[in-house]
Amino acid sequence: MLFDTHAHLDDVKFKGETDEVIVRANEQGVSLIVNVGYNLRHARQSIALAEKYDFIYASVGLHPHDAKDGDKSFWEEIYKLARHPKVVALGEMGLDYYWDNSPRDVQRDVFRQQIGAAKDLKLPIIIHDRDAHQDVLTIVKEEGALEVGGVFHAYSGSWEMTKEILDLGFFISIGGPVTFKNAKKILEVVEKVPLESLLIETDCPYLTPDPYRGKRNEPGYIKLVAEKIAQIKNISYEEVASATKENGMRLFGINPL
Repeated sequence: MLFDTHAHLDDVKFKGETDEVIVRANEQGVSLIVNVGYNLRHARQSIALAEKYDFIYASVGLHPHDAKDGDKSFWEEIYKLARHPKVVALGEMGLDYYWDNSPRDVQRDVFRQQIGAAKDLKLPIIIHDRDAHQDVLTIVKEEGALEVGGVFHAYSGSWEMTKEILDLGFFISIGGPVTFKNAKKILEVVEKVPLESLLIETDCPYLTPDPYRGKRNEPGYIKLVAEKIAQIKNISYEEVASATKENGMRLFGINPL
């Protein structure tokens, strides 16, 4: 019943164990995964994984860390890759003012270009936002991203920001940090966001939920996220799993398997 809407199974931390990790995910009830590409190499690897497994899909895009690499050849290739039948989104894209691995003006320009590409390709977008909330919202609005919709992944914003995102028709994706003992802001968000606007993810191998925090994350741990959301919203685990799976399928245009 579970849909991990944001994974990086091609990460080097899974080297030699990817198939085993995917089998474990199935055993934990994971029936859909989107493997997210964030530069050309990982976009190609995500597509290869999606070709190997019928329940895995791919996204392609350029992470803000790699925005400085967005030259003409990148754009030509990304348009080709995005037309693959198992590519369901563009991204992850956005802004990261915490690490600043690419200049901020370059990050903003590339973010705007990717939204334009998503509109050309009629694909939803996967947004990475770290310490750049206002600029991300401004660009999403100015570039008309609501035309294609999308999701704010690994969400960490305030309830005030969440209300603006919901008004734009975007989804909020919740990951492992919702299980952390020091989580406060995200608990309020989960409590107040309508279930029909929520997705769940692992962002594996990162953001591992408790009680495995500090170890490598994997899709099978998505169950812990769903259980915590059910607890916060005082509803059943089955309701969370079913609704978030349906939400993800609707956003990414995935037909029932």
